[in-house]
Amino acid sequence: MKEHPIVLFDGVCNLCNRSVAYIIRHDPKGRFRMASLQSAVGRSLQEKYGFDPRAVDTIVLIEGGKAYTRSESALRIARRLNRPVRYWWAARFVPRVIRDALYDWIGRNRYGWFGKRDECMVPGPGVRERFLDADETAPSDVLR
Repeated sequence: MKEHPIVLFDGVCNLCNRSVAYIIRHDPKGRFRMASLQSAVGRSLQEKYGFDPRAVDTIVLIEGGKAYTRSESALRIARRLNRPVRYWWAARFVPRVIRDALYDWIGRNRYGWFGKRDECMVPGPGVRERFLDADETAPSDVLR
C-alpha cells in the first residue's frame, strides 16, 4: 500500500473540523488520510506512537513512521498543500518554543472561540475513503 500521511484531529472541535475540510480542499492528490483522535483507529495510533489516547489537545501528523504534534504537525501538513498555505512552511525558522506557545494558546481557547460539537463529524460521500475511521477500520499496516 502506498504510504499516506495520517492526520489525527479532535473530532468534536469545530476549528479542527474546519482545518480538516481545508486540508481536503487543498490536497487535490488525496495524499492525507484522517482519523479523529476519539475513534478506535485514532486511539490505537496514539498508543502506538506513545501518546495519551485521552489527550485531544493537538493535531497529530504521522508521516514516514514518525509522529509530529503541535506547531510541527501543522507546518508539515501545510507544506504539502496547495499555495498559498504551503508557504507557512517557512515559519519552521521561528523557534519552536514560540510556535508552540502560540499553538497552545489557540488550542486552549478553540472551544470558546469556535465551538464544539456533541459528536465527531461524519465524512460525506467523495471524501469518506480518506477517513480511516469512517467505518472504524483501517488497513492493518497502518496500525502495525
